[in-house]
Amino acid sequence: MKKLKIGVHGLTSCYGCQLKMASLKLAENIEIVYWNMLSSKGEIGKVDVAFVEGSVSTGEDEEELKKIRENADILVAMGTCATHGGVQGVIFGEDYKKCFKEIYGDNNIEFDGRIGEPIKKYVKVDYNLPGCPPEEDEILYYLATFALGSYPEEKDYPVCAECRRNGYPCILIEKNKPCLGPLTVAGCKARCLKYGIECTGCRGPLPHNIAWFDSLARTFKERGMSKEFIKSKMEIFGKQYENMEELINKVFE
Repeated sequence: MKKLKIGVHGLTSCYGCQLKMASLKLAENIEIVYWNMLSSKGEIGKVDVAFVEGSVSTGEDEEELKKIRENADILVAMGTCATHGGVQGVIFGEDYKKCFKEIYGDNNIEFDGRIGEPIKKYVKVDYNLPGCPPEEDEILYYLATFALGSYPEEKDYPVCAECRRNGYPCILIEKNKPCLGPLTVAGCKARCLKYGIECTGCRGPLPHNIAWFDSLARTFKERGMSKEFIKSKMEIFGKQYENMEELINKVFE
């Protein structure tokens, strides 16, 4: 069987997604062409599939991403930073300038810093592998389908589905905790809910414009939560979701 040639890349991120992948034993019919985290050898070259972790937060990130795209038949956005901009995509406008100033002061910074953005804003993304980091079985599933010449089916249902399937109590209803399970793409097997911890949305909002921020914001509001509190919870991993702020604002108009 022909070997599947892959590249694994990291833009601005914590490298947790790559660490998760590095902990797995890959099949013999998978050839790693480029993986800078594991080896400094090699250049970005032609691959069947490129997995890209991290958001575009510098000019250098953008240049590297476009080179990766040029050399990959398939490009996978791996992890929430790549798919939705991650936590580094929360700060915008004047707040970004203020934070940049507080961190770097008047020092001359050689890189072109910018607001962290999902990679789909710069290149065509073929598949999204959600998670912070992705689950082991998800990574293996994506690799296996590509190696077999097929393609992965992306999840389009929320964490709530896994929570109820496992028989866990709804902590929004029973404990009045601000759970983001209804907005968040499934795949984590509702791990946090198992231990009575509300979902923080770390896997990113649901695709296909079905993350109903307004509906959940209305539910939170009815339970006595303020607009500022609701926004602070929802924007951690969903700040760059289209119309998120507009959806929340209309609930309080």
